[in-house]
Amino acid sequence: MTDRPRRLAAILAADVVGSTRLMAEDEAATLDDMTRLRREVLEPCLSAHGGRLFKTLGDGFLAEFRSAVEAVRCAMAIQAALAAGRVGLTLRIAVHQGDVAVAEDGSDLLGDGVNVAVRLEALALPGGIAVSARVREDLAGRLPVEAEDMGEQALKNVPQRVRVFRLRGSAPGETPATGRPPALALPDRPSLVVLPFQNMSGDPSQEYLADGLVEDVTTALSRIRWLFVIARNSAFTYKGRAVDVRQVGRELGVRYVVEGSVRVQRAAAGQRVRVTAQLIDAASGEHLWADRIDRDLEDIFAVQDEITGSIAASIEPHLHAREEHRARASPPGSLDAWGKVVRALSLVFRISRDANEQAQLLAAEAAALDPDYARAHAVGGWATMWSAHCHWAADGAAAYRKARQMAERAIVLDPGEPWARTTLGHILSGEGAHAAALVELESALAINPNFALARTIHGWALLRAGRMEAAVEETGKALRMSPIDGFAGFYASIHGLALLGSGRFEAALPHIRRSTAAFPEFIGNWRLLASCCGHLDLVEEARDALARADALGGTQTLSAVYRHLGPHAHRDVFVEGLRRAGMPE
Repeated sequence: MTDRPRRLAAILAADVVGSTRLMAEDEAATLDDMTRLRREVLEPCLSAHGGRLFKTLGDGFLAEFRSAVEAVRCAMAIQAALAAGRVGLTLRIAVHQGDVAVAEDGSDLLGDGVNVAVRLEALALPGGIAVSARVREDLAGRLPVEAEDMGEQALKNVPQRVRVFRLRGSAPGETPATGRPPALALPDRPSLVVLPFQNMSGDPSQEYLADGLVEDVTTALSRIRWLFVIARNSAFTYKGRAVDVRQVGRELGVRYVVEGSVRVQRAAAGQRVRVTAQLIDAASGEHLWADRIDRDLEDIFAVQDEITGSIAASIEPHLHAREEHRARASPPGSLDAWGKVVRALSLVFRISRDANEQAQLLAAEAAALDPDYARAHAVGGWATMWSAHCHWAADGAAAYRKARQMAERAIVLDPGEPWARTTLGHILSGEGAHAAALVELESALAINPNFALARTIHGWALLRAGRMEAAVEETGKALRMSPIDGFAGFYASIHGLALLGSGRFEAALPHIRRSTAAFPEFIGNWRLLASCCGHLDLVEEARDALARADALGGTQTLSAVYRHLGPHAHRDVFVEGLRRAGMPE
C-alpha cells in the first residue's frame, strides 16, 4: 500500500452559529439560507481568492488555499458579506496552514493540517476569525490586521498545543483595529435606525424620493412608543457609504437596522416606483423581514404615504416577535416589566383561552414590578376584555368592568397609549356608546396610524354604528396593512363581519373561513360562519358551524343573540343568517 501524496495547504474551516436552534425554529427558512450562503457568498469569495471547497459537514465547510494570506482575505470577505446582511446566518471561521494528506481520488484532504483548522474554528467568536500562529506569521506585513493572542490552546485529538490568535475587529462587539469609538450601550427598550435608502434609479433628481421615504418611515416608527428610534440627522451621516450593519449597531447603540432602496422606472402608462426594505438584527446581521413594493407614481405624496404606512405596519409585528423571542430565551425570574409585556403581547396574539390567561398573569406581574408602566395596564386590560368577549371569563360583566378600569388607568399614566385607547373604544362600542367609542379609536389611530389592530377595531365600531361602507373600507385596510401578524386571522374575521353586515355574503365567506381555521377557539367566528352560510343556503356547513359554537359556549338562541346585539346596526342581518342556519328561537 503506497503512502498518500502530501502537500502544504492553508485550510479554512467555517461553521454556522446556532444551526440546531435555527433548524428547530424554522427548518425551511434555515435550509434556504444555507443554500443562499453557499451560492451567494461562499462560492464567489472562494473563486475570487483561489480557494477550493473540498468538504461540507452539514452546517459547516472546509476549503483549501495555496496561500494563507489569501485564505484570510477570503475569510474576511465572507464575514464582511454576512455583516452586510447578504444572508441571515452567522459563521465562525478559522484558518490554519499545515501538512495535509490527499485522498486517493484527489478530492478530499486529511491529517493534522485539517484537524487543527476544524478545532480552531470553535475558538472563533460568532462573526469572527481565529488563526494559528503559523498563519499569523504569514500575515505580518501583508494584511493590515491586528490580532489578540489567546495563548497556547489544547485542541481535542491534536497531540501538541497550538498558539491561537483572534483577528481584531472581525466580530460584533469587538473594538476594531481602526480606532473607531467603542460600542454605545443599548437603551432600555428596543432600538432602531432607518438608514438612508439607496437611489437605484440612475437619476440624481430622484434622490429626494428616497430621502423623503426615510424621513417618513423614521417618523412613523417614532410613533411606536415602545421603540427607541435614532433621529434622522444621525442616520444620514451614513448616506453614500457602504456600511456594515453590525458596526452601525455599535456606533449608534441600536439593536435593529432598516435598510432599503428606491428605483423609479418609466412605463407605458407613466412612471412606476419600486421600493425594497429590510429589517436586520444589528448584532448578528440576520434578516428578520424584507419586502418589495411596486406602485404607479401618479400622486407622489399619496404613494409616499402608502409605502410609509406599509413598511411601518409590517415592521412592528416582526420587532415584537423578535423581542418576544429574546424574552422567552431569558430565565422567567430575570424578566423585567418590558420583557413580561412583550411575552404577554405574543400570547394575546394567539387568541386562545390558555394563552389569554398567561397574558393576563404576565401583564399583572409587569404592572406590579412597575406600577406606572402604562403599557402593562393597557395590555392587561385588552387581555381581560378579550376573555369576557370570548366567554372565557367566569363573570363576563366583572371582566369588562376590570378591563375598563385598567385601560382608563393606562390612559391616566400615558394619554398616548394606543392599546389602552383601543381597549376602551372597543368596550364603549360594545355598550352602544358609538360616538364615544369612535373618539377613542380615532385617538388611537392618530397616535399610531399603522396600528392594524386599532384600525380593525375602528372598523368594527363603524359597523356597529351603522356606517357599513366605511367599516368595510377600514377593516379591509387593516387586513392589507398587516396580513401576516398574529392577529391576521382576526382581521379577516372582522372584515368578513363588515362584508356580511353590508349584505356581501359571498365576499365575506372566504375571510370568515380563514379566521375559523386560524382561531378555532374563538366562538364568535363559528356563529359568524353559521350566519354567513345561512344567507348562502350552505345548510350543512351552517349547521356544523353552529354545533362547533355550541360545543365551545353552550347552546345559543336567537333571542339571546338579538338581545346581545341590541345596540348594533348589523344585528338584524346577523340574526337572520343564524335563523336560516337553524339556530333555535
